[in-house]
Amino acid sequence: MNIRSSMAITWRKSSYSGSEGGTCVELADLTTAVGIRDSKNPEGPRLVVSRRALSSLLGHVKSGDLDL
Repeated sequence: MNIRSSMAITWRKSSYSGSEGGTCVELADLTTAVGIRDSKNPEGPRLVVSRRALSSLLGHVKSGDLDL
C-alpha cells in the first residue's frame, strides 16, 4: 500500500507523548493495516504493517519480552 498517495490520512500521536517532542511515533488507521511514521519527520519514511503484526509487537513490548 502506498501511503504517500492522495488518500486522506489522519495521523495520531499517543496521548502519553509530551508536548516538547522527542521520540514519538504516529499511527494512522489504514482500514486493513496501520501506518507508522516518526513525528519529528512526518514527510520521511513510513511503514505499513498489518494490524496483527502491530498487536503482536505491542504485546511483546508490554510483557517485557523484548530487550528495549
